[in-house]
Amino acid sequence: MTLATAYWCVLIAALLPYVWVGFAKTGAPGYNNRNPRAWLAKQEGNYRVQRANAAHLNAFEAFAPFAAGVVLAQLAGVDPARIALLAVAFVALRVAHGILYLADVQLLRSLVWVGGFGCVMALLVLAALNAA
Repeated sequence: MTLATAYWCVLIAALLPYVWVGFAKTGAPGYNNRNPRAWLAKQEGNYRVQRANAAHLNAFEAFAPFAAGVVLAQLAGVDPARIALLAVAFVALRVAHGILYLADVQLLRSLVWVGGFGCVMALLVLAALNAA
């Protein structure tokens, strides 16, 4: 695997929040794009919409540290194959995280989240160690 693989993973991770929000917006009839946040607030009993929105927000939260980890690891001269492996693992775990969020599988979702977080931490630690 190459750095190009890692860069494709950054692109995929950047698009994931929009996949999950698509599920939120199509999860109930009457979606109102004029005021989507008010529409979402009215979906109190629709747990599918709420979970999809939570997956959407969580994907945004996870993106910046992941992208920074890939860039910093590259700048520090970390082996490109290792960066790519961690990036692919991160994306796979984040896709699984969103699916598990939609399926309402809490424990496994949390374990998958920890795995994705571990990938980001590994990228950042490898960058720091390589830069030292």
